Amino acid sequence: MYYAVWAPHSFTSPKSVVIGKGRSFVAAAGILQDSGVVGSSYLFRAVGKLYGIHTVRAGRYVFQSGMSTIDLIRDLHEGRSAVSFYVTIPEGFRGVQIARTLRREVGIDSAKFMELFADGAHFAPLHGSQSLEGYLFPDTYDFAWEEDEQVIIERMVHRFNVFFADSLTRRAKAMKLSVNDVMTMASIVEGEAVKSEERAVIAGLYYNRLKLHMRLEADPTVQYAIADGPRRLTYGDLKMLSPYNTYRMQGLPPGPINSPGSASILAALFPAAHKYLYFVADGTGGHLFARTYDEHMKNVRVYRKHRSL
Repeated sequence: MYYAVWAPHSFTSPKSVVIGKGRSFVAAAGILQDSGVVGSSYLFRAVGKLYGIHTVRAGRYVFQSGMSTIDLIRDLHEGRSAVSFYVTIPEGFRGVQIARTLRREVGIDSAKFMELFADGAHFAPLHGSQSLEGYLFPDTYDFAWEEDEQVIIERMVHRFNVFFADSLTRRAKAMKLSVNDVMTMASIVEGEAVKSEERAVIAGLYYNRLKLHMRLEADPTVQYAIADGPRRLTYGDLKMLSPYNTYRMQGLPPGPINSPGSASILAALFPAAHKYLYFVADGTGGHLFARTYDEHMKNVRVYRKHRSL
């Protein structure tokens, strides 16, 4: 038995092995045998029983030649050689896009992820949100293969809470806005802005419209409401009945429409002071801003002329 416990397992190159979520110690022993890491799953299980180790952690492992059976068992039990995967969640992603990315990059169950995602009251009770849309902070994370979906969400919400510190909460209160209001505005800015320097200007424009009781008429909110978006909007889309259709509904929509990044959140909290009420794309990634409808229509004609070239 001494030999079975301590003898090194030799192979020509590192072995990559996936231990799926929920796999038993017995199943893991079979996977190691099939992968050529150990010669006998029976001996592997016997050593585990001898040392009272009967569980393994899920993950993608890379085992080096020369490890003994007990080294492998302890490694699997503690997840020492489990490989971390770096996943970047871009600004502006919706929950469903985050779920698809995590399914592709780390093998999560996207359906379970979305089920948890819908429970905003559990994960973000202080923000008054129905779901976690907007509260999974876009950043680069390191996750294990088939990382637990709840652990992923908790980490992303925690990252948001760390960013939205007390000073930003006080700023929101000074503006007489809830955190959910700020995040909703930030998500609209995220959906509209291409050039970073325009974020605060766009935020200021939408706040100006709110103060005058004008509808926001923000295209990104309609894109969020349609089932087959994002796509080119039609006049029919602008007439649809939805709390997210800001062409019909007054004020901010019920919650964020994507995951805004730090720049858009800060723009929503520190908007530019101006008198703009309208804007249109300039055809180069930026926008043309106007204070009056007549100025706006001149800008629209400029944009249409540019688009026809």
